[in-house]
Amino acid sequence: MKVCVVGATGAVGRKMVEVLCERKFPLTELSLFASERSAGKRLTFCSQEITVRKLEKSCGKGIDIALFSAGATVSKEFAPCFAADGAVVIDNSSAFRMDTDVPLVVPEVNPEDIRLHKGIIANPNCSTIQMVVVLSALHRVKKIKRVVVSTYQSVSGTGQKAIDELKAQVADLYEGKKPEVKVYPYQIAFNLLPHIDVFMENGYTKEEMKMVNEIKKIMHSDFSLTATTVRVPVFVSHSESVNVEFYEPISSDEAKGILSSQEGVIVMDDPATLKYPYPLMVEGRDEVFVGRIRQDFSIPGSRALNLWIVADNIRKGAATNAVQIAEKIIIPK
Repeated sequence: MKVCVVGATGAVGRKMVEVLCERKFPLTELSLFASERSAGKRLTFCSQEITVRKLEKSCGKGIDIALFSAGATVSKEFAPCFAADGAVVIDNSSAFRMDTDVPLVVPEVNPEDIRLHKGIIANPNCSTIQMVVVLSALHRVKKIKRVVVSTYQSVSGTGQKAIDELKAQVADLYEGKKPEVKVYPYQIAFNLLPHIDVFMENGYTKEEMKMVNEIKKIMHSDFSLTATTVRVPVFVSHSESVNVEFYEPISSDEAKGILSSQEGVIVMDDPATLKYPYPLMVEGRDEVFVGRIRQDFSIPGSRALNLWIVADNIRKGAATNAVQIAEKIIIPK
């Protein structure tokens, strides 16, 4: 099994290399590709050092699985070339997510869609992945009518440049300097911005509409969903406040039981001992954590719940989900 990572020097690409090693993915050869300016760098895979090579359209020859995390522009240009040369491309960008010929997959939710691929499989948006793992488990037992979500997304979702800017702004502020603003339209340190990606004509951001459209595609469902996405001064891990309305009654205890048996989910919910998930606690973990599970008393008939969902956006929200898809390809279950 010959595997490659495209965009290997980025935050997600590096994590893909790390996760492949951690999960003992059965590969015989790993190739690493990136832009010309990153070519020549050396990355460690397990105990082996691998030199990063410049990405070219011919690089897909002989590759079995290609993990892409180099942005939509690169994916649109190079992923079809890799697929044409026989590789199965698992793409982490937004390039193909809503393409009707490209399955959008979260392995705990819709692994059966993998077999529908025509050379390219899309990895969903990070905020979508962690929420759909929870929603799908509940929806299988009690049909969902409507979802309202507000996200609290870390700067690592924008990439290393945003992480560096947050660090620099905090340092500048403590030294009494005016922080430099480049990555976001406003200072992110000690602030939050209700604006992720570009604004659309309908007043929503592209990130918000991604969540709406991707969840419907993954779950093959048409329940109503509305989202507000917010960037917060946290380095890693996204959090989500989710209100779920069902067609029939569901108790918080019933929901906890359903979610406790869901693959990839950890229920952490004990207000008496202040147990609930938070970004620092889930960093470095592959599971989706859920807590603050409680009845929404504003909806009659015990038909709604409030949930708090937290996950490492670089791991489960990107790298780990992609590797899990690759595992399903080689070991179908």
